[in-house]
Amino acid sequence: MYIQYVGFDSSAGSRIYSFHVIDVPQEARDFTITVQSAAFRPDGLKFQDGPDICFARLGHELEKQTPEIRTAAHLSIGELDIKDYLDNHHTQKPKRKKKEEPRGEVSNSGRTSCSSR
Repeated sequence: MYIQYVGFDSSAGSRIYSFHVIDVPQEARDFTITVQSAAFRPDGLKFQDGPDICFARLGHELEKQTPEIRTAAHLSIGELDIKDYLDNHHTQKPKRKKKEEPRGEVSNSGRTSCSSR
């Protein structure tokens, strides 16, 4: 099976991602997946995540399809999809400890000088 990302269109309140799927010997099919614009926020998805989360969702749905029950041509990304994606792709980096300032006097050049008297 070959899944090709075609592109996206922006509409009022959402982005619609398009994919072309070739699954020989079956016929090629086109799919669209909608992501609400509100999902793209500082604590949510980044715009760069759009194609990837849609690709993952489409791949998951295609794995579940049977000859009797085919994947719908239009899918939507919901809050659960977003939560699962973020949990698996955007891990929090541990905060670095602030470096301690070296002891001594700091001159105008930014260099530390220690006096030994």
